[in-house]
Amino acid sequence: MEFKKKQFTFKGKTVDELKTLNVREFAKFLNSRQRRTVLRNFQEIEDFINRSKEKLARNKAVRTHQRSLVVVPEMIGWKIFIYNGNKFIPVEVIGEMLGHFFGEFAPTRGRVKHSKVGVGATKGTKHKAKK
Repeated sequence: MEFKKKQFTFKGKTVDELKTLNVREFAKFLNSRQRRTVLRNFQEIEDFINRSKEKLARNKAVRTHQRSLVVVPEMIGWKIFIYNGNKFIPVEVIGEMLGHFFGEFAPTRGRVKHSKVGVGATKGTKHKAKK
């Protein structure tokens, strides 16, 4: 028995169908918050796409500080380095990311890892003489 891999669709459209749409036409398929952002900043998104295509043609990394940009179908398959305030986090854009903001994929706060108690962390070790 063969299993066929299910093809990714976004609101009933395949990735190939979505790639034929421009940014403003794609906005019609988004939720309200993302739609408003795309329609207000569509020129910024198109400028980013054009600059990125030039960099990709020269095999250069696409690096950005713009965490508020929305992922559009033209970006699927790209590797984008998104700044998190400390370093650039590599992100491979896939279909499931459509309509999400760049900032969602590069967390700014690290996970807290609690370890054992250190010297000075408890009252019993606070006043120990240092050697």
